[in-house]
Amino acid sequence: MTVAIHQIPLGITNCYLIRDEGTVLVDGGPPKNIRKFLKTLSSLAINPQEISLILLTHCHWDHIGSAAEIKALTGAKLAIHRNGRDFMEKGGLKMVPPPATYLWGRLVRATTVRLATAIASYPRTTVDLVLGGDEFSLSDYGIDGSVIYTPGHSSDSVSLLLGTGEAFVGDLAMNGLPMRIGAGIPIFADDVGVVRESWRMLIDMGAKVFYPAHGKPFAADRLKGVV
Repeated sequence: MTVAIHQIPLGITNCYLIRDEGTVLVDGGPPKNIRKFLKTLSSLAINPQEISLILLTHCHWDHIGSAAEIKALTGAKLAIHRNGRDFMEKGGLKMVPPPATYLWGRLVRATTVRLATAIASYPRTTVDLVLGGDEFSLSDYGIDGSVIYTPGHSSDSVSLLLGTGEAFVGDLAMNGLPMRIGAGIPIFADDVGVVRESWRMLIDMGAKVFYPAHGKPFAADRLKGVV
């Protein structure tokens, strides 16, 4: 079976459904998007129970908000890096957006992101697979690829790299409005230098196309001038 990649826009976030011998979902979108998720699956003629794993690229509200509902619906296992586990399993934790990387990010962070983070409420659920710094193969889930620890945007950021070169990077890079013009540094990041190191690592491991959570997919070569 040839690998199939389906982009599923949920709110402001692009989630991705990857189908090969198995089916894996990358990210869960913001809260209250379960109906849109089901509608998209129906249009693709995909049974929700076909999804065996939900991989969360990091714990920010626009990536994990509907994850608990999707997990309950599909019966899939949920995977997240250990640094984000508590945000998925425990209540009462305050999500703090990463620092802005340039002026537009500062404006967005001071308004939209700060407000959304302050009012965001989402169901908690159990994390089935706690990821660390080691590469995690998805062969048991029917996918020729691995989860790679790629910090920089946040300390719990991971990416999924397929053997065919597609890299699903969450917020490690962004490409297009309203976040930024063109492909490059995310408008929020804990450490821009570490972001570039993670880019370089993915490219060295064979990444050919980056699939960001915000914006359109783009050729990894576009980042070589900034790494």
